[in-house]
Amino acid sequence: MAIEDNPRSREQYGAELKRRRESAGLTQEQLSQRAVMSRTHIAHIEAGRRRPDPDDALRLDQVLEGGGFFVNFLPTLDGKKVAEHFEEALEFEGKATAIKEYAPNLVPGLLQTKAYAYEVLGTGFPRPSDEQRDRLVSTRLERARILDPFHSPEVCFLLDEAVLRRVVGGPGVMCDQLRHILELGTSRRIRIHILPYSVGAHALQEGFLSLMWFDDLPPIAYAEGVKSGRILELPSEVRACQELYDQALGDALSHRKSLDLLRSVAEDYAHDEQRAEHP
Repeated sequence: MAIEDNPRSREQYGAELKRRRESAGLTQEQLSQRAVMSRTHIAHIEAGRRRPDPDDALRLDQVLEGGGFFVNFLPTLDGKKVAEHFEEALEFEGKATAIKEYAPNLVPGLLQTKAYAYEVLGTGFPRPSDEQRDRLVSTRLERARILDPFHSPEVCFLLDEAVLRRVVGGPGVMCDQLRHILELGTSRRIRIHILPYSVGAHALQEGFLSLMWFDDLPPIAYAEGVKSGRILELPSEVRACQELYDQALGDALSHRKSLDLLRSVAEDYAHDEQRAEHP
């Protein structure tokens, strides 16, 4: 049975991994080769900074003859406050000193207003209950508190123009949402860049990407698709994602021009809302 994820449980899990690895006479590098994991990832697990995914845990059990320990006692988040594939990325997000994100269709979670998040989190299959949706919205808004301090983390958002044009919750919700992003951008809390439709095909068109940097850990990338997400930590993979981000950023509008576009589209939504109220 899995145990609740917290720093102490991860430390205990890591200590047991180190004990069994050393008892088997393996270095971290040797274990990484046999378990098809990076040595860095194993080092972070042993230090209690990370937790393996279920596939990693299964391979550790097989290599170290753990008798099911590494699968059965895999620390997991309790309460399912976020999608399962986002759990590990959420941990890293709270520790990051710099974050760069690309969003193809929807406003990223860190920027969402309550009304926008409520609409987004009410979709999917199976549909969440009202109680589940309220909990998900609360968690999403709590995540955004990392933007409260002015200096850390440094955050840059690259948004496809589709994010601005996709009407979620109606023109009133969209107007408030874009004005919220505009306020964060004009206050210099975040940098914002819009990839206009006129760019056409671009380097990040395949899906959502988040890049994160840390004080005491190597950088990582998190890529997300439908009902799936993956942490990338191999240096070659992370560098490739960083290069793709930089290429797409080069095609985007400047921060100032992006704010101008946000302001213009928000005003259009405000006019649409007024027309709806006073036909």
